[in-house]
Amino acid sequence: MADYGHPLRFGVMLEPAQDWGRQVLALADLAERAGLDLVSLADHPYWTDRLDAMTLLTAIAARTSRVTLFPNLANLPLRPPLGLARAAATVDIVSGGRFELGLATGAQQLWEHIVADGGPARTAGESVAALDEAITIIRAAWAGSGEVAFKGEHYQLPGAVGGPRPAHDVGIWVGAYQRRMFQLIGRAADGWVPSSPALPPERFADANRLIDEAAVAAGRSPRDVIRLYNIEGTFAGAGAGAGAGAGFLQGPPRVWAEQLTELTLTQGVSAYILYRTGSADVIRRFAAEVAPAVREAVAAARAGNRG
Repeated sequence: MADYGHPLRFGVMLEPAQDWGRQVLALADLAERAGLDLVSLADHPYWTDRLDAMTLLTAIAARTSRVTLFPNLANLPLRPPLGLARAAATVDIVSGGRFELGLATGAQQLWEHIVADGGPARTAGESVAALDEAITIIRAAWAGSGEVAFKGEHYQLPGAVGGPRPAHDVGIWVGAYQRRMFQLIGRAADGWVPSSPALPPERFADANRLIDEAAVAAGRSPRDVIRLYNIEGTFAGAGAGAGAGAGFLQGPPRVWAEQLTELTLTQGVSAYILYRTGSADVIRRFAAEVAPAVREAVAAARAGNRG
């Protein structure tokens, strides 16, 4: 695997908990002022101690002017695709084209909560098929060109009306950890969003290979799929070395920068998102000490490769 050459982006994933809903707005504002590029919200609509992610993203859109916003990741079983498409287009319009749609099938270990909220009970295979159908419906709705008729195994639309059309070409970024999902991403999605606690760096190569093979088989380029990474770590300690597998993100910003640079150049990751952080200090250090160092090192490596 290699660097896909995508522009580097850095961001945060925030938890929209009721007891710090206003803090989420303040942290989103801080992320923008600190120079980060992405602000995302976890989406757990079945937990009533969380605020609604899509609604809160609209509030963040009104408070910010530059950062890209996305749900990390929207829970498809509890968000019907046509309604999700319309909500996504709305946030994109009011934000001036700063929204991307992060999407997931729903974690299997949380399925009882989904069913309790009236969502469908799906097997892993059914979840992949439903996501495939949903992507088709969402893209058709965004085209805004009249009727959206669809008859699938999981979704049926006898003749819905498309629209509204987003302000820009919204990407669909999918969270995935299994073979069939990687193949779907390569064929139909615009981005892949794993999280480091569930998918450590050493698993990237196999996943990238499956995504790339599926993209080529579908007549696409592997570069058509951006690779984003929700990352969890600590700035404490001296660090175990530069290698991405040597105590991943366990050490000072220098260690983070070395490991994230390696992931960009060897696995094509181009967006790094602090995973579920509520710390203003961590956000500031990430923006001031990690992001610039990675940008500089990757730019130098790319310039050397061109030379």
